[in-house]
Amino acid sequence: MLRRILLVVMLLVATTAGAQESRRLYVAAPGLRNYVEWGGAGILVFDIDHDHRFVKRIEVPGHSDIDKPVNVKGVVANATTQRLYFTTLQRLWCLDLVTEKKLWDKELPGGCDRLALTPDGKTLYVPSLEGPHWHLVDAATGDVVKTLVTNSGAHNTFAGRDGRFVYLAGLKSPSLRIVDVAKQEVTGECGPFSAAIRPFTVDRAQSRVYANVNERLGFEVGDLRTGKVLHAIDVPGYSKGPVKRHGCPCHGIGLTPDGAEVWLCDGFNQSLHLFDNRVAPPKYITSIKLFDDPGWVTFSIDGRYAYPSTLEVIDVASRKIVARLVDEQNRRVQSEKVLEIDFKDNKPTKAGDQFGQ
Repeated sequence: MLRRILLVVMLLVATTAGAQESRRLYVAAPGLRNYVEWGGAGILVFDIDHDHRFVKRIEVPGHSDIDKPVNVKGVVANATTQRLYFTTLQRLWCLDLVTEKKLWDKELPGGCDRLALTPDGKTLYVPSLEGPHWHLVDAATGDVVKTLVTNSGAHNTFAGRDGRFVYLAGLKSPSLRIVDVAKQEVTGECGPFSAAIRPFTVDRAQSRVYANVNERLGFEVGDLRTGKVLHAIDVPGYSKGPVKRHGCPCHGIGLTPDGAEVWLCDGFNQSLHLFDNRVAPPKYITSIKLFDDPGWVTFSIDGRYAYPSTLEVIDVASRKIVARLVDEQNRRVQSEKVLEIDFKDNKPTKAGDQFGQ
């Protein structure tokens, strides 16, 4: 019996030793409007474990091989189903993560914006392009199964980690809609905030939402259980000014995966502002200067790295810039549509989120 146990252990060790594991950063481009100068078009893949060096470019027929590639609006993935999805202004795209082939693309009525995927990989929530509705889409086929009308200027979408709720924010509304996934209906709201909601993120417990709003150089915090706005926080020592894109002082907000810090994008001052989220209200810590206007921030799955849309790689612990992403032509890359996907023996094992949560 002992010999059998030892043999099994040895086989398991040998199998594990032979497995090839890798962490990859997937960057959808053009992910900064339709500016192809920041990495061209397609899905760019970088090796997180080796200084974020460029690995390859995944060409997407009908997207990256046309004369004028269209803006990418959002990107999501699921390791179990082995699929990656992204939206452009009018279409929803689906790729196989193993073969790297396009499985399908669909034009959706009203266009597309930043989508979300339920954790089971079955349903996509796709906002129309600043329109009145969200489409609920079968993630296997791309077929629309239901439409939710909010008349809020559909824009950003966040799926909770436990699969119970999806959160909808529109450019024309100061309130966040909360969808019960089982019912596929809007069953609650949080707000109103002081102005229309721009990018936002939700903590892992789904008790708090942290939102950029128009006109505020800072962010606001809402209680998702009571629907009330708790705090309005301004960045100390900084002033508002003209921004290149998005039309609001702060466009982009993220929580470190451990929930300890809020990272806030500031376009005019070309900075990330960091806040301690272990106290209420969150307290300003420091700022990190970037080379261009940031419009988004996300994190690696383990929380070690932060990725502003300028795609300077920041070590979260030291708050130092440790790498800058460049493509195969040595061009600097920028994108607001980024997520991590981990592989073992060339099969996906984990997929991160464009919101870093």
